Amino acid sequence: MSVDSLAALRKTAGEDFAQIAEQHIQHDLSDQDRAVLEKAASSLGIYATVGSVIGLGLGAALAFRVRSARTSMFRAFRAQEKPTFVEFPGGKKEPIPDLTNMLKPTTLGDVAAYTFFSAGGIFLGGELGGLAGSLSASRTLSKDPESRKRIEMAFRRFRADVLRKEAQQLEQGEIAVKGF
Repeated sequence: MSVDSLAALRKTAGEDFAQIAEQHIQHDLSDQDRAVLEKAASSLGIYATVGSVIGLGLGAALAFRVRSARTSMFRAFRAQEKPTFVEFPGGKKEPIPDLTNMLKPTTLGDVAAYTFFSAGGIFLGGELGGLAGSLSASRTLSKDPESRKRIEMAFRRFRADVLRKEAQQLEQGEIAVKGF
């Protein structure tokens, strides 16, 4: 496993790309275009945050429901009359062990349920919020066709500069080629 497989440990050229992006934002876009970009970016973040919070709440609520269902099922199981032995056709009787204590809900199970349901809710809510935010940002960027053209042109120029920089780094041997 490579160190690059974990995003937190990956070395990126983020600062260089941020400088290139900032140059294109300052030189290729008007103040109105920059305001539209900032509004689109903030709406994406707001939607993702709201989606994550809603997902967290729904995950915790679902964990609570699952916990209460497990508890009520255990109570019903404990209240039922259970057989204590099995009688075979030959007349032999075998005792059946009482498994009630093994089926009892535990604190560790509750912690695991709340943790995993909440984490799943955050993930699912954040992803759905990000999707809705990207749709909202797309609508924001598409309102003015002229502004959209300028933003797309600035993005194309940015991509071209980034590709030139990466090609230069590859030629100088600064970037390791994976797979060789």
